[in-house]
Amino acid sequence: MVKFIVYGEPRGKGRPRAAMRRYAGEDGKERSFTKIYTPEKTVTYENQVKLEYGVQCHNFRFPDTAMLDIRILAFYSIPKSTSKKKRQSMLEGTIRPTKKPDFDNVAKIICDSLNGIAYRDDAMIVDGTFQKFYGEQPRVEVTIRNVENVNSH
Repeated sequence: MVKFIVYGEPRGKGRPRAAMRRYAGEDGKERSFTKIYTPEKTVTYENQVKLEYGVQCHNFRFPDTAMLDIRILAFYSIPKSTSKKKRQSMLEGTIRPTKKPDFDNVAKIICDSLNGIAYRDDAMIVDGTFQKFYGEQPRVEVTIRNVENVNSH
């Protein structure tokens, strides 16, 4: 089992972007092509996930035949204008975030970032949970374990 934390506001996987590029061909005629790229904020966060995993988990890699269980807890910052009473409810978990990024986009950026690092491919993940909370310190806590070590029923 490995556990690590990515500090900062939880981020979701950004959609691929497209840009039209024009250039002059060898024959002098103008040509164009479409370049697909990943948004810079997504690349930056994926690199942060990889870095934190490497440092905190000592670059541990699960066997290529493993079946994995992942648990992701996303802690969002509490808005500064929140009343003391509402803030307390947020910290206790009775009020939970219903804002973006969506749970699937946060899970996707975490799981995709660890491809080839923690495991061969995120297709090896056969079970998982995702939960959103408010917290004093925004972060994402990730726990990954081999299913053979988890009581599933």
